[in-house]
Amino acid sequence: MSSTILVTAANGTVGKHLVPRLLALGHRVRAASRRGEASLGEATRLDFEAPESFAGALAGVDAIYLVVPTGPHHPLHMLGRFVDAAAAAGIKIVLQSAIGVDADEAIPFRQLERKIEASGTPYVLLRPNWFFDNFHTYWLKDVRERGLIQLPAGETRTSFVDARDIADVAAAALTRPDFDGEALTLTGAESLTYADAVSVLSAVSGKPIRYEPIEVSQFIASAERSGLTREYAEHLAPIFYPVTQGWVAADSGDVSRVTGRAARRLVDYVADNAARFV
Repeated sequence: MSSTILVTAANGTVGKHLVPRLLALGHRVRAASRRGEASLGEATRLDFEAPESFAGALAGVDAIYLVVPTGPHHPLHMLGRFVDAAAAAGIKIVLQSAIGVDADEAIPFRQLERKIEASGTPYVLLRPNWFFDNFHTYWLKDVRERGLIQLPAGETRTSFVDARDIADVAAAALTRPDFDGEALTLTGAESLTYADAVSVLSAVSGKPIRYEPIEVSQFIASAERSGLTREYAEHLAPIFYPVTQGWVAADSGDVSRVTGRAARRLVDYVADNAARFV
């Protein structure tokens, strides 16, 4: 049965893969953005800080892929009213959260999860690990210009996940009831240090790249030099703490459980994106 699905951040790292998957499955996709622009699907305006935009975006919708906008804001404060509106209409919510947010009920993402859990509407929580795709988004400039990635991630391991795998899981969660009420931790099947990952990136792309662990203070200073405000740089820095503690190393198995196939490996991601790094 065809559904109407609202995808927020439709042009984002996951959304750009999710929208065509849903369309290929025969569903109607309403692609939401603050400006009401989209390359695929039916473009619709949605501004979480403008409740008057909610009714039009939600009209006739069966399920929502909800992504928290980037920035130093509190997820619950930004999205709470929208969750209320969706729940009042009985619309299923699939939230893109983050790995490990269930470690502490005070974590802002967990507070948003709890609101959705208590809303009475069907939901699925997706908690992805660090994306492979960060190598060609956040860290691409340093890779291209310096052949260097510097992060306060130490030498511990991470089970990176491909955004395409997140999109595949999201498509299943949005269109099937099998996973309703679950929290799915989305990881890859490989547990790699950043040095391991950069070595694969270098070997497959043919570009010499190295990884250098740095201190949090150095990361904040570097982020400021790249144009971020100090406030936002300090907001970002703590996300590396779970990495250094080894909390994001395991393979949860949820990608393969939902999709019926193995999660993509780093070598697959690099082979498909090698031209970006040159």
